Amino acid sequence: MSNVMKVVIIGGVAAGPKVASRIIRLVPNAEVTVVEKGRLLSYAGCGLPYYVSGVVKEQAELMSTPVGVVRDPVFFRHVKNVHVMNQTEAIQVDRAGKRVEVRDSGGSRSWLNYDKLVFATGATPVVPPIPNAKLENILTLHGVHDAEQIKTLLSEHKARDAVVVGGGLIGVEATEALVQSGCRVTIVEMLPQILNMLDFEIARLVEQHMESHGVKVLTGTKVQAFDGEGRVQAVVTDRGTLPAEMVIMAAGVRPAVELARAAGLEIGTTGAIKVDPRMRTSDPDIYAAGDCVQCVDLITGKACFVPLGSTANKQGRVAANNICGLDDAFPGVLGSTVCKVFDYCVARTGLTESAAAQLGYDPVTALAPAADRAHYMPTAKPLLLKIVADKKSRRLLGVQATGPGGGDKRIDVAAMAISAGMTVDQLAQADLCYAPPYAPTMDNLITAANVARNKLDGLMAGVSAMEVHRMLQEGIDFVLLDVRSPAEYEQVRLPNSTLIPLGILRSRLDELPRDKPIVAFCQISLRGYEAALILKAVGFTNVRVLDGGLAMWPFEKITA
Repeated sequence: MSNVMKVVIIGGVAAGPKVASRIIRLVPNAEVTVVEKGRLLSYAGCGLPYYVSGVVKEQAELMSTPVGVVRDPVFFRHVKNVHVMNQTEAIQVDRAGKRVEVRDSGGSRSWLNYDKLVFATGATPVVPPIPNAKLENILTLHGVHDAEQIKTLLSEHKARDAVVVGGGLIGVEATEALVQSGCRVTIVEMLPQILNMLDFEIARLVEQHMESHGVKVLTGTKVQAFDGEGRVQAVVTDRGTLPAEMVIMAAGVRPAVELARAAGLEIGTTGAIKVDPRMRTSDPDIYAAGDCVQCVDLITGKACFVPLGSTANKQGRVAANNICGLDDAFPGVLGSTVCKVFDYCVARTGLTESAAAQLGYDPVTALAPAADRAHYMPTAKPLLLKIVADKKSRRLLGVQATGPGGGDKRIDVAAMAISAGMTVDQLAQADLCYAPPYAPTMDNLITAANVARNKLDGLMAGVSAMEVHRMLQEGIDFVLLDVRSPAEYEQVRLPNSTLIPLGILRSRLDELPRDKPIVAFCQISLRGYEAALILKAVGFTNVRVLDGGLAMWPFEKITA
């Protein structure tokens, strides 16, 4: 290595600029060059839906510092002492010669020498091979240029019928942006649910919320073709044809690894670049960070691909530290994710119940709907939590949240608890902040942990909404016992339910058969749990509590 360290970074959106900035802070005289094939640098890709909807007013806000300075090549040169070659593409890496060939927008080629090289090439949108996918107005939402095209269609061409293909994070966030811009939106998702990062019942609650905002959600539906003359006019699915003046392809992303593969770097089982905890590739002088790299799941130790801007920035710092001689490591991820769906917070961390079962765990779950702060505070909002624990070890495996309440901070706490290997017993004793404007006396996460403990200790037998729904569909003879008040019952109730309010249950025990299963519930199943205890105390043996109560029932309800 020469006296002045030369670092070339391929990619200038998220991880790349983080690497560059950190290196200059640690080694101010380093020669750092960022090669970016696009025009724009260091922009907030996760903010694009909010730019489309108008929440973010100006494009420049997505690529500005907190004080409003645009991060362009001049900024990087004068403030960071980093040389940026935007609108320039890296086309090959000569590992033996430790140099990168680049081509600028005019077609001119040149070579850049390096001591250390960093791949921060990100990911590219997945566009399935659907007939007529190249018609006009079929777009992705992956960069600022995409967002500008969508805004133009909305403002100048008044596109109003929009179809979003894919119900993952990008699809859901794009849907909200389009609805807020005045579109009629249909989501088409080939899987049985949207947001596959969630368990079915939580995802279904989000679907219902989107439907309440006018969104048509078609799950288990496959796009077969696009129709139109020059520009898209319809989306043909296996469940019918949908009118469309605009289509957003949101079928996910894949790591951009073509250049790394051509250079002979090892590619992991997920299709992303394989790196060690110090973000080194199979070549010790080449590092990689961001959406192009393979991660490790902190619970399972298995390889995973979880592209997130937060992860990219953390990995970028780790890579830079090691390039500069510091000993740093990136441990892995839990897939902690949060998104906004209209006024709902949707978040998760760790394993879902289905993933835990597939991995060989014996999962025990707890659903806990409640206000996110003291119920008497005017700012209190409903929060719906699901936690997943391992029956044998009682270890916390995952948490999911949805609803208008504050789910993000609960997921953050859960992520720390999972990282620390905590059990639900330890989580239930966590010393969390309390004041009525911020939390209930027993925080929602602590309550959920206690519900799980009751199940693990045999104090409560729960039954999922999916199981109860199956029992109803199959005509199984059981009692679905609603212990709410008559006024609550008249407003909304479950099919084939029997009302006996909790306050008079003891006086009406003779109305309940002792030879049939009983499933007790209320709005959040707290009264349902108390009803089950009453029944068990007088000899009823087959009594269970509906997990999550009416608040987390994801199927049909009877309303007044």
